[in-house]
Amino acid sequence: MKMLKKLMCSAIVSAMAASTAAQADISDNEIRIGYLADMSGTYSALAGPGGLEAAKMAIEDFGGKVNGKKITIVSADDQNKPDIGANKVRQWIDVDKVDMVAGMVSSAVTIAVNKVVEAKDKVSLVSGSASSSITNQFCTANSVHYVYDTYALAHGTGEAVVREGGDSWFFLTADYAFGHAMESDVTEVVKESGGKVVGGVRHPLATNDFSSFILQAQASGAKIVGLANAGADTTNSLKTAKEFGVVQAGQKIAGLLIFLNDVHSLGLETTQGLQLTTGFYWDRTPETRAWSKRYFDRTGKMPTMVQAGIYSSVTHYLSAVKASNSDASSAVMAQMKKTPINDFFAENGRIREDGRMIHDMYLAEVKKPSESTGEWDLYKILRTIPADKAFRPLAESKCKLVAGR
Repeated sequence: MKMLKKLMCSAIVSAMAASTAAQADISDNEIRIGYLADMSGTYSALAGPGGLEAAKMAIEDFGGKVNGKKITIVSADDQNKPDIGANKVRQWIDVDKVDMVAGMVSSAVTIAVNKVVEAKDKVSLVSGSASSSITNQFCTANSVHYVYDTYALAHGTGEAVVREGGDSWFFLTADYAFGHAMESDVTEVVKESGGKVVGGVRHPLATNDFSSFILQAQASGAKIVGLANAGADTTNSLKTAKEFGVVQAGQKIAGLLIFLNDVHSLGLETTQGLQLTTGFYWDRTPETRAWSKRYFDRTGKMPTMVQAGIYSSVTHYLSAVKASNSDASSAVMAQMKKTPINDFFAENGRIREDGRMIHDMYLAEVKKPSESTGEWDLYKILRTIPADKAFRPLAESKCKLVAGR
């Protein structure tokens, strides 16, 4: 009897020790998330405060805890400046013990932040940035590029426009990492498709006057004016192009990174017929409509693809922490990469070894005013671009993590 009691006590002690060890795998007994984005400037509408709300929704839907450990979130405005973003993330990790950084829009900021995250061995989930270099020459084992990139946009919109006769291009490009990558990727697609680039001009981020740039585009004689910019830069480009009668004079405009909020802000009269590539549209399926209605009830707006992607990426991260019972980057990244993503945002999505989350993309066209049945009824989906066709093949990758590189 005494022996049995000793064995039982030993078993209980072992179980308690194992439980304590398992619990200790979540550092500081808390999962801490940092949300970093442009919260007030050029890109604030496509991610910004709305992306923070999406992240909070994901945390709330998870019950606010993972395996009994509280989830907390902090946020900051990076002002689209790499030094500010990198310094804030370094402070979060060193002082606030943040485990994962989400959001991120400016590609230059993301590349700088990912270097810090890699050095500190934490996790970053990039939903707003576009540059395909993030999972190419600047890839890290600690980051995931979740929603879209310049390669996918180029091979969606670029190919479609050239196929329809837009075989000569002039680029109006934002002068930083994203714009350069966008121009480069579309140029490659245009040339591969038999077209040519006749010229281009680069503009500073968040400039207010696009008159001289649009005049150069008109003077080029190109059939297509490609806007390799985003956010307020894109909307200001389109407004100026309308004022100068670019389309009326016979040229067409290809918005290479257009978001739902851009179309909503400009209105269908200005944007009708514009083709674009997107990773998400709120009215595509019953599941996208259900989640988007919840988001709308909370924010008064339908979500952009970035805001939807932030919710999905944070949920996928928290699910990986739960399954691995750890917030260590190696354990969480391994779990995320081996687990398919099936939710309202992506069907059979998966994270490759280079950190690229591959999923279907969609070629859309902005509706005519006569085709729209409501304020947010803005797109019609023309075709689905399969995941394996939408993103850069690993065979073409320069990522150090890809076998054989």
